[in-house]
Amino acid sequence: MSTPFNPLSMESLAHSIVTRMEEMDASFLDDVPRFTGAGIYAIYYSGPFSAYTTLSELNRVRSVAPIYVGKAVPKGGRKGMDITASTETRALADRIRQHAVSVRSAENIDIGDFTVRWLVVEDIWIPLGESALIREHRPLWNAYVEGFGNHDPGSGRINGIRSRWDTLHPGRSWAAKYPARPETPAHIEQDVVEYLRSRLS
Repeated sequence: MSTPFNPLSMESLAHSIVTRMEEMDASFLDDVPRFTGAGIYAIYYSGPFSAYTTLSELNRVRSVAPIYVGKAVPKGGRKGMDITASTETRALADRIRQHAVSVRSAENIDIGDFTVRWLVVEDIWIPLGESALIREHRPLWNAYVEGFGNHDPGSGRINGIRSRWDTLHPGRSWAAKYPARPETPAHIEQDVVEYLRSRLS
């Protein structure tokens, strides 16, 4: 007996959000306009960094395999305090632009090799859309090379060690405040190659 289709199930709603975003045209990460709204986004890489070859080959014709996905909610949105915030905020554009700054700071990747898609979404559906994207793609910088989305912690707030992302892609000045990891960039690159092969080959 087949299960009746429910277009309002969480699975169906999540699929519709992801599908709608992936229908959008990709823009270069260094050319994102200012726009209003909150929502979800996906960043894609198609450059020559050797450990990312498997990923790059998939994205050179069309951006299909994100290296990172995320969300941006308006201030107050996490607490449901302001239902008008989603139309007035620049949270999504600002978050994507923050990522562009991180990529520009890195010494061994070029922002010209990155594209991005985004979708402005009603606040209530933003977490669902992000979790669906992560579940479907398991993007490298979300699932394995953590730290891309980190912010400058400020003076006196250093805890832990340098992230895998900042170890593999040095250049963010504040990341140097953290103690170095015990694993080298070469070790991380080797793990990345295996991860991408297992996910994308």
